[in-house]
Amino acid sequence: MPAPFMVASLRDFYAFEQHVKTCRGHRGLEMVPQWYQVPVFYFSNPVAIIGDGDPVWAPQGSAALDYELELACVIGTAARDLPADDSAMECVAGFTVMNDWSARDIQRAEMAVGLGPSKSKDFATSLGPVVVPFEDLRDAHKDGRLLLEMTARVNGKEYSRGNAGTMYWTWPQVLAHASRDTELRPGDVIGSGTVGTGCILELTPEAVGGWLKPGDVVELTIERIGTLRNPIVERP
Repeated sequence: MPAPFMVASLRDFYAFEQHVKTCRGHRGLEMVPQWYQVPVFYFSNPVAIIGDGDPVWAPQGSAALDYELELACVIGTAARDLPADDSAMECVAGFTVMNDWSARDIQRAEMAVGLGPSKSKDFATSLGPVVVPFEDLRDAHKDGRLLLEMTARVNGKEYSRGNAGTMYWTWPQVLAHASRDTELRPGDVIGSGTVGTGCILELTPEAVGGWLKPGDVVELTIERIGTLRNPIVERP
């Protein structure tokens, strides 16, 4: 089952302070000052986009498959050098649920080099189940953020709960940074990054009973958008 739209490019930001601070704290690290100076992101693989109901399996060599609960916007109108104010939102077609699947053991090795994630991320990213027009969510938009509840369940058990309104960086700031000196085009996807508590890495596998395994079903729900559901299977 394909994603509900064609994806031109995929930028994933790191916009929730709770997630970043907790994950760094697990490694004995403080927050770096630069995180508060610029809303950083990485490019992921639009070819690896999957949709609601599609199966997911761990990439080769990984035994630490994780989900990431995110909100994502879809660009509807081409834009360049956007201002970091609410007018930037006019280029947004709508919002959807995003699961930035991660192989944490591969990611640890990659991040030790200092360049950023690659093969630990580009095997699968789920989007769906629908794209809700921004106009339909405008009443939930306040101070550059969408005040929407977000939850994650594994096999029906709630693992994660947060709110998209807790983003440190606002959507206009994210869009302004993404569009600086380049053009955002229709079909581009921009992820928020993981909401606080929104992955096993942050919760710790010891606390929830381990990493994801074949037979598990992951359901990510964002208020007024819907539930994105993917089963975990053995590698074909």
